[in-house]
Amino acid sequence: MKKHELLVPAGNMECLYQAVSNGCDAVYLACKSFGARKFAANFTNEEVVEAIKFCHLYGVKVFVTMNTLVKNSEVESFIEQVRFLHKNGVDALIVQDFGMICYLREKFPNLEIHASTQANISCREVCELYYKLGVNRVVFAREMSIDEINKIDVPIEKEVFIHGALCISYSGCCLMSSMLGGRSGNRGECAGVCRMPFSLTKSGKILEKNKYLLSTKELNTSSKISELLDSNIYSFKIEGRMKSPLYVGFITRFYRRLIDGESINYEEEIKKLKTIFNREFTVGRLFYEKDKEFMNIKTPNHIGLEIGKVISINKKYVKIKLNKDCFLHQYDAIRFTPSNIGFIVNYLYDKNNNLIRKSFDNCFVDYKDGINIGDIVYKTQDYLLEEEFKNLSFKKIPVSFHVYAKIGEKLKIEITDNKNIISCYGSVVEQAKSAPILSLSIREKLSRLGDSPFTCLDCSFNMDDNIFIPIKEINNIRRELVSLLINKRMENNHYFIEKDVSFTKNNCICNTTSLSCMVYTKDQLEVCLENHVSRIYIHDFKLYEEYKNYKEVYFVSSLINSNSKSLISFYKDYNDGDYIGNYLLNVTNIYTAYYLTKIGLNNICLSVELSLLEIQDFIKLYEEKFGTCNFEMLGYGRVHNMIIKGNILSLDKNNYCYSLIDSRNRIFPVYYDGNFTHILNYIKRKDFLSNICIRLEFYDETREDVEKIVKEIQLLK
Repeated sequence: MKKHELLVPAGNMECLYQAVSNGCDAVYLACKSFGARKFAANFTNEEVVEAIKFCHLYGVKVFVTMNTLVKNSEVESFIEQVRFLHKNGVDALIVQDFGMICYLREKFPNLEIHASTQANISCREVCELYYKLGVNRVVFAREMSIDEINKIDVPIEKEVFIHGALCISYSGCCLMSSMLGGRSGNRGECAGVCRMPFSLTKSGKILEKNKYLLSTKELNTSSKISELLDSNIYSFKIEGRMKSPLYVGFITRFYRRLIDGESINYEEEIKKLKTIFNREFTVGRLFYEKDKEFMNIKTPNHIGLEIGKVISINKKYVKIKLNKDCFLHQYDAIRFTPSNIGFIVNYLYDKNNNLIRKSFDNCFVDYKDGINIGDIVYKTQDYLLEEEFKNLSFKKIPVSFHVYAKIGEKLKIEITDNKNIISCYGSVVEQAKSAPILSLSIREKLSRLGDSPFTCLDCSFNMDDNIFIPIKEINNIRRELVSLLINKRMENNHYFIEKDVSFTKNNCICNTTSLSCMVYTKDQLEVCLENHVSRIYIHDFKLYEEYKNYKEVYFVSSLINSNSKSLISFYKDYNDGDYIGNYLLNVTNIYTAYYLTKIGLNNICLSVELSLLEIQDFIKLYEEKFGTCNFEMLGYGRVHNMIIKGNILSLDKNNYCYSLIDSRNRIFPVYYDGNFTHILNYIKRKDFLSNICIRLEFYDETREDVEKIVKEIQLLK
């Protein structure tokens, strides 16, 4: 039978206990720094060590997320944290930053590395790149289908999200939170802007008003478990390091039972799940969910389970008619919609105004101002379910004993968990003077494992007849064997190696006075040609085909393309293979730049999340350590805030008249290119340095606008 891993989130120690108690194979968690969920409780170093030992005791692996972008000033502390985790037996690190992935593979060759979903792994070519770098596993972008994943034949472990919250933008390509409030999603600080209301306009006309147009439903692939089990995906991942211990416990047990093929009442389990967390459910892009079914534009919050309807109201009570097969219990939480009133049911009444604990029919709750007849009632918290998961029960680890007892030789007892074998010796075995000890009695004493994590599976014997062994000695040896086996299971079995990494210096000819421009229209392109712009990047392939013989002209390869022959986010010149890295490669440290040049990039646009001072320091530090390199920075234009699979807003293809407007009246240009929806920033970036190539990105600028801006920058250069 094919083995699949169930990988579960742990935002704190309580969540970790729930995950292990309910049957996970592995957990992923974060330390206080470098994790993509900065606002989860997360773990101190001391807690991480405790977590690793506890999980290893129960045969559960621990992966630590260090999946944020790393700036130059943080590299030393990043490496120190990695060193600490490696020495303390972490099973793998989940990493986003390309430079850190490459560096860690050389510096710590025995450390297992998983490439995070934040690395935006969307095609075979990138899987192959990471495989050749020595990465053990890739976590695919949530936009990939199961068929696309199954067709990737690279011999690397595959991991996908099967449940939890979805990002609307390709992970690692979302700059919305960063551009709007300085809270970078790539640095674990996402403000969840996609869960805010927006209006959609076309040429100024409102098409949708104040709806949650970028808010997705919750991923739930439990109905597709057979397809998942038949896939070549190794690890099934649950999202939720910000979720409650109850959520972690329930969802772990739910998928554990599905994966193991247990018989469950599926509909009842889904009802319970809806009371814990529910934005409505989708099977996601993994199973070809259509754009409209993928979104929940009504609410971004927990909905709960619909259980009934308000049928009458008086000054004291609200009468609720419960749906068939639904119940309400004292201390459940409920919410009334559309009145949007919610509370804990501290008092529940029957038709005679008697207090009751539970109702399956019409019942009454205390009146709250604002509730209306006809309101739909949703259960948003299930008291009985919460009580059920408060009692943790850890699965016992089966062990076997073997007793070797020969007269004149020392008593020897072994314990094994089918992985480890530990022996303890007692005193010399003597011939019995009266009643000999029987194997049945020894078995009974060894089986008394009490509150230890073990249960006795078997006892075998190689012993003489008519022997005497003190009962106290058997009990003492049993306790010692249990203690030694616990320590053995918790000890670090990962061999720590740290190597010095050598770097080769490279000195290329840098043209810091050059100018590059991205264009959308023919007018913009012609102005750039007329003004001798060094490189011109074109989105429209037909326009590129018309002008491709100009040496300055480059085609912008798709940032996410499962059929691309180039690497993700690289600009590509079809004529001579000149690769130029886009800012969505998220180059925030010199190691990322260095290793990108090693795989063929000739020019790299630095991250738009770096300040001017950081860019200046970046260039200086790079030159000191690695030599020279051609860098670009985005000097003018609208940052690409989001790249979204599909046409979630039902836009006309390549129509640039659409905008999204948020609650602060900020206007975001948005367009659909036939495959992806693009959301641009509401303001145009204007930042310039003299010692680096400046990139200008034009969108809706006229011929006159482009000429004015190009000439202005050329004068500054």
